[in-house]
Amino acid sequence: KQSKAKVRSEELNSCFEKLLTVAAGNSGVGVRMEGAVITEWKDIPMELLLRIVPLVDDRTAIVASGVCCGWRDAICFGLTQLSLSWCRKNMNNLVLSLAPKFTRLQTLILRQEYPQLEDNAVEAIANFCHDIQELDLSKSFKLSDHSLYALARGCPNITKLNISGCTSFSDGALEYLTNFCQKLKILNLCGCVKAATDHALQAIGQNCKMLQSLNLGWCDNVGDIGVMSLAYGCPDLKCLDLCGCVRITDDSVIALADKCLHLRSLDLYYCRNITDRAMYSLAHSRVNNKPSLWQSMKGRYDEEGLRSLNISQCTALTPSAVQTLCDTFPALHTCSGRHTLVMSGCLSLTSVHCACAVQAHRTLNTIPHTAH
Repeated sequence: KQSKAKVRSEELNSCFEKLLTVAAGNSGVGVRMEGAVITEWKDIPMELLLRIVPLVDDRTAIVASGVCCGWRDAICFGLTQLSLSWCRKNMNNLVLSLAPKFTRLQTLILRQEYPQLEDNAVEAIANFCHDIQELDLSKSFKLSDHSLYALARGCPNITKLNISGCTSFSDGALEYLTNFCQKLKILNLCGCVKAATDHALQAIGQNCKMLQSLNLGWCDNVGDIGVMSLAYGCPDLKCLDLCGCVRITDDSVIALADKCLHLRSLDLYYCRNITDRAMYSLAHSRVNNKPSLWQSMKGRYDEEGLRSLNISQCTALTPSAVQTLCDTFPALHTCSGRHTLVMSGCLSLTSVHCACAVQAHRTLNTIPHTAH
């Protein structure tokens, strides 16, 4: 017990030193406030503590919350962002102990190198942290549908959710979540093969009208029905990753081109059923859908439309179709250092060049040769 008490005291002293260093602007001297010099942790007034805590690392904030009841209440009230990704073991127990205290959290990062989190930790978050807006549970292989059910009931204000690599979630649980979490703007389902199905995407399209970014990488149960449901239901979609979604065809891209006018980034890596029809639909969408809009945006031409496209391993595409797309969207670059149009594995597309390459070629040809 004495050994534990000594360790605890050393933690508090270290925590106090960090807090004072931040408060003093790294000067290393005592902090003066209203005529009083702060030299011990118990002297730090609450108003100063609330200004210091957001500036220190998460581990220091956690230790500081255990100093006394006053500090605990102040930190729990003022702390809105927390990352526990540094925790290599016992993350589950740490979340169980912190969730009842840090009830004002809005951002919680629980990304793991090794799976630690279990359903009871997520249930604790849902029971106590109702203000959560951003939650990262990536690589939580141990979680089951119970976690999604709990989040649906307890955290309806989530706008950003990362459950990439959570391979145990089902599409039924994801559908249930979307019924309650309809403010979702950013959703990462990369590798969630069982959860990301056409059935789930239909629910997302129906419930999550504010969605702007969706990662469906390597979700090979996704087909045209699901992507078309997204296109028709989520008009604000800006970023969509469909890499490895081998079942989709041109119909998916045509729907996206027609309905998602704000689309800026599209990843079609290894989608080998994609043909020239899809490329031409993307190119024509700029003019066909909103001619008056594009006319009014002439001064910001480069800022609108596709800015990133990955068509690697889409071996059915021809140079003429991709060149048309490249000419339509000047922000798509093939030049060195700016590869926003990625075509690796498509040997037939080596002749496709962006506007920069064409301009450089013209400039080179117009430079007068110096006589020797």
